[in-house]
Amino acid sequence: MRTRTFTAPKGYVRADICLSEQLEGYTRSAVKKLFEGGLVQVNGKSAKPAQGIAEGDEICCTLPDPVEISARPEDIPLDIVYEDDDIAVINKQQGLTVHAGNGNIDGTLVNALLYRLKNLSGIGGALRPGIVHRIDKNTSGLLVVAKNDMAHVSLAKQIEEKSCKRQYLALLEGNLKEDSGNITTYIGRSPVDRVKMAVVPPDKGKIAITDYKVEQRSGGYTLCRFSLHTGRTHQIRVHAKYLGHPVVGDDVYGIKKQRFNLNGQLLHACRLELTHPRTGEIMIFTAPLPGYFIDVLKKLAFNLDAIRY
Repeated sequence: MRTRTFTAPKGYVRADICLSEQLEGYTRSAVKKLFEGGLVQVNGKSAKPAQGIAEGDEICCTLPDPVEISARPEDIPLDIVYEDDDIAVINKQQGLTVHAGNGNIDGTLVNALLYRLKNLSGIGGALRPGIVHRIDKNTSGLLVVAKNDMAHVSLAKQIEEKSCKRQYLALLEGNLKEDSGNITTYIGRSPVDRVKMAVVPPDKGKIAITDYKVEQRSGGYTLCRFSLHTGRTHQIRVHAKYLGHPVVGDDVYGIKKQRFNLNGQLLHACRLELTHPRTGEIMIFTAPLPGYFIDVLKKLAFNLDAIRY
């Protein structure tokens, strides 16, 4: 354990906001855990997150020792689209889980990152080094990885404030009626099957906002672009089902009987826009559709030359 004490500067009204901005490398959720563990004091007394503070107040916090990365490096193929000292942008292949879960710490994107990259941020903990956001195992495409804690905090804030923009292309079952629209619902655990997510009442989930725009229609299918405003688990897949047009190949939320012999949903993170944590530069990355996705579009006579990334 380490102890850090500092004097609150002018301009803060809440202890948690002040602490999250003064402690480099700590997200709001990480700071919240410090309060929950009774590790924060203001003027010598135990503090709560929403406690008011004034300029000159003494804030003392006890910081747990950093957790060592315990996932092991593995030589797994990895498409690194961009890399510098602070971030790396990965075009993840279908079938690769982003990080470990349920006691399994092998064969993930994290294992591949540990093998390929020299440094990764430690904020995510022992099993999630560098991971700022996720995409599903059977979804392909772009995600950004933090190589240090400064970058992690910046990227996490961008995602929270919706300045990090993410777009996906998906092939949907059927002919989507509207050319474009917005889906705003609440997503939470399905009351019928706790493994799945579902659209639920407001008191049972978190708000989920997705914009969509039809790119092309052909052969009784719709190629659709989705833009995320929030990042709920399985958000696009759940919202596609909510529209009545699930993602092709999605055996969880879609049609069980597969026409195209796929290994997962035809959902691809094709575009990522972010602000570089150190330079402030607006950066835009794109990734073309994978081959198996293209093959299905060819069979359905979609115009491949008209697809925008």
